[in-house]
Amino acid sequence: MEYSSDIGFTPTVKAIQTRKGSRRAHAAQEAGAAWATEIDGDLKAFIQAQTSFFLASANAEGQPYIQHRGGPPGFLRVIDSQTIGFVDYAGNRQFITSGNLADNPKAYMFLIDYAYRRRIKIWGTARVIEGDAALTERLMPAGYKARPEQVILFTVAAWDANCPQHIPQMFPAQDVAEALDARDREIARLTAELDELRRRL
Repeated sequence: MEYSSDIGFTPTVKAIQTRKGSRRAHAAQEAGAAWATEIDGDLKAFIQAQTSFFLASANAEGQPYIQHRGGPPGFLRVIDSQTIGFVDYAGNRQFITSGNLADNPKAYMFLIDYAYRRRIKIWGTARVIEGDAALTERLMPAGYKARPEQVILFTVAAWDANCPQHIPQMFPAQDVAEALDARDREIARLTAELDELRRRL
């Protein structure tokens, strides 16, 4: 690849960009600063704060598959500047992603933060690690009630951030509940204070 963004901008994609009038802008971006190929501090913090993400893979025939994975903050771990790891918990035991990666290691991660309306696209390769108790223990979130099946390690080839356009702003139910609880406690405190002032008057 001439540019890191070529992992997504294939010749066919560039031809469509040219036909639709966006190639010049993307070419200027490529010449200046193409997509990053390593995980920086900001991306690391974003990744490890997520409680949900999507992992895409494709089988030997090119049939794509997207799998959702979730867990507590930190379940998705940055191991080094080009490696992301997570414990793959036991689920419906279809093993479609495992089979796809065995035939075709190319993979893609899509992370979206609805509260801050930010999304990150990560291209790379992934591999399944079975039977590594030490690695599983290292990546397994403490106290999380899930049964580990295996570990998936994702090697980053390139990543890019999307604009927040069309992302609906949504907040986790737990965060909303905590905010409402704090509000209600403050209202109760102020109400009690007002009642006391009225009593004194």
